[in-house]
Amino acid sequence: MKPKNIAVLMGGISTEREVSLRSGNAVAKALTEAGFNVSCIDVKDEKIEELDHMEIDVAFIALHGYFGEDGGVQELLESKGIPYTGSGINASKLAMDKLATKKCFVEAGLTTPDYITVTEFQEFTEIQLEINKLGLPVVLKPTRNGSSIGISIIKDIKNLQTGLEKAFEFGYELLIEKYIKGRELTLGILDDKALPIIEIKTAVEFYNYDAKYKDNRTEYLIVKTTSGNDKNTVEDFLNNTGYLSPSLYNEAQELALNAHKVLGCRGFSRVDMLLDNIGKFYLLEVNTIPGFTEKSLLPKAAKAAGMSFSSLCKKIAELAFQNSLVTTDASIQN
Repeated sequence: MKPKNIAVLMGGISTEREVSLRSGNAVAKALTEAGFNVSCIDVKDEKIEELDHMEIDVAFIALHGYFGEDGGVQELLESKGIPYTGSGINASKLAMDKLATKKCFVEAGLTTPDYITVTEFQEFTEIQLEINKLGLPVVLKPTRNGSSIGISIIKDIKNLQTGLEKAFEFGYELLIEKYIKGRELTLGILDDKALPIIEIKTAVEFYNYDAKYKDNRTEYLIVKTTSGNDKNTVEDFLNNTGYLSPSLYNEAQELALNAHKVLGCRGFSRVDMLLDNIGKFYLLEVNTIPGFTEKSLLPKAAKAAGMSFSSLCKKIAELAFQNSLVTTDASIQN
């Protein structure tokens, strides 16, 4: 059996609404090209009552941020008995919460930058003291936001107050990480397999919102490996943008897949990491619903593996439907 009727959920009520609309429209077009009956739903509340009057085999979630990646819409869809794409409720909650994600990485022994957490209820002097212990530079991140919204790098303590005010606009709790200077890599996971690695090369200091969606200077390089042995890995590969030694390439893919599994993700995800100048990888986060336009990173990785955007969307929808059949069979047996 295969799904026929797919509802694409897009828009949403988070700060990433416009990005989600672009993702959703691209997915709807791709699924239509793949031969599915596609309905588009612009989500504007947490009830989505349109779903109650439709015959749906799979809901394709193209929502980002709040009530998209945080388990909320997943919980609603499960209450309505509608199969959906991507990770389940618990994995979505974990991945959306950067602090919970970090704790999972640390408990599993996966390398991630050192960090602290602070809240807006703490005195500025107390926060400053904690950051001094961690050591500058640091990265300020709202714990529950996507698309790099509210993130800033603090290299001078005099800029801390401004950075805190910016980040606290998106939540009362912040994750403060030790800044790691290195190459930015992202790896797509599809059906428990790591896709080709993409390196992100920005014209600005880090991959922020503008670099993602506005700056045409941002480059996305499909990382290649070179033949030969690895005895000169550090000297030959670490600063060679767009290339990795075979051993480093395999290590990155294994780390990404482990991160996906540690959080309990299913179907697909995108894992972001850094590679420092001595050959050490640092996990940053796992995106359970990454961007879904043809220019987005997961589709770029799939394309590098020989899969068209339409085929990727079709595969994701079919994985969701197959998972629902397995779940149904298990419940019947029990």
